[in-house]
Amino acid sequence: MDVVIIGAGVVGAACAYYASRSGLSVAVVDRGPVAGGTTGAGEGNLLVSDKGAGPELGLALLSAQLWRDLAAELPHAVEYETKGGLVVAPDDTTLKALRDFAEGQRAAGVVSAEVGPDALYDLEPHLARGLAGGFHYPQDAQVQPAQAAAQLLKASGAELHLGEEVTGLLTHNGNITGVRTAHRTLHAPHVVNAAGTWAGAIAALAGTDLPVLPRRGFVLVTEPLPPVIRHKVYAADYVADVASDSAALQSSGVVEGTPSGPVLIGATRERVGFDRTLSTEALRRLAAQAAALFPFLADVRVMRTYHGFRPYLPDHLPAIGADPRVPGLFHACGHEGAGIGLAPATGALIAAALTGAEPPAPPHPFRPDRFPEGTGTGRGVVRD
Repeated sequence: MDVVIIGAGVVGAACAYYASRSGLSVAVVDRGPVAGGTTGAGEGNLLVSDKGAGPELGLALLSAQLWRDLAAELPHAVEYETKGGLVVAPDDTTLKALRDFAEGQRAAGVVSAEVGPDALYDLEPHLARGLAGGFHYPQDAQVQPAQAAAQLLKASGAELHLGEEVTGLLTHNGNITGVRTAHRTLHAPHVVNAAGTWAGAIAALAGTDLPVLPRRGFVLVTEPLPPVIRHKVYAADYVADVASDSAALQSSGVVEGTPSGPVLIGATRERVGFDRTLSTEALRRLAAQAAALFPFLADVRVMRTYHGFRPYLPDHLPAIGADPRVPGLFHACGHEGAGIGLAPATGALIAAALTGAEPPAPPHPFRPDRFPEGTGTGRGVVRD
C-alpha cells in the first residue's frame, strides 16, 4: 500500500481519487460510514462568490474547473448543478460593499454581474421587495455531497475500511509507517489526515499539533415545493460571517432549492465544541431570515432540521500538504464550510505532494506547520 487516507468524507474521497489517478495504491479508513461526518451534513455548495481575493479563492477557482471535469467523467453520479449564486443587498451602503468585494474577485478570475433592484426579480421572482440590488455569480454550483464522496471513492478503486477508528499512527525512526485500528494494521509510507473536525486528534496521535476546532451549523429543510427558487440566494452579511473569528452564534439568510423539492435554509455558525444540543434560537433566526428574503416561506412547513460541525482553523485556510515535523504525514483538513467545494483541488494538491509532481496551485499558504506549536489538542504516538 502506498498511502492510507484517514477520513471517508468528500475531502478524503477526493484525495483517494487523485492519488489513485497518479498511480498510487490507496486505502481509506473511517470510524463511520462514507460521508458520515461534516460531508453528510453539508448542502453541497461549490462557491466562489463568498471568497475574497487570496489563496482560498484561487483554490476555489481550480476546484470549480475540476468539479466540471468530474461531472463530465462521472455523469449524473454527483448530481452536479450549475445553478449560480445570487447575493442580495438590503441598502445602497451594503451594495457598494458588495461592488468593491466583487471588483477584487474579478481580478482573480471570478465572473460576476451587478443586478439592479428591478432585475433581481427576473432572476428570483419571489424575492422580498425593496432590496437595493445584488450580484449574480454564474460560477457557483452544487453537488449532492454524500453521493459525490461515494462516487469518488468508487472511482478511486481504494481499499475501504469503514467503521474502524484509527487508534494509533505507526512510526519507525521518526517516519510514519502506517495506521492501527482495533481490527487491523495498515502499513504505508504515507498517511493523509483527512479526518475533518477530528483532524486535530489525528495530528496529536502523530505527536504534532493542528488547531482544528468544530464550528456548529444548523440547516432547516422545508416540505417539497415546486421549483420556485432558482439560485443559491444569500444575504450579504453571510460573507462577513464566513470570515468571522467569533465563537458566538452568528446567522445569515441562505436559501436554495433542491432537485427533489425541499428548500434548504441556512446558515448559522458557533463554536460550542461537539455539543449537539438543538438550539431553538439558531432555528428561530434561520426561519426569520429566510422569510425576510422570501416572504412566501413564512407559510411553508419545516419538515426537519439537521446540524453538523465545520472543521475550523484560526486563519480560515485549510491545512493541505506534507507536515515537515512528521515525515510521511500529510494533512487535508480545516476547510470549515468550504470542504465540498475545495475537495478536488485539495485532492490534486495532495496527489502532487505524494508523488513529487508539480502542484496545480501554490501550496505554501496551506502549509500545515504555519501555526504556533502547542495550539493543537495534545500529543501521542504509537511506535513499531
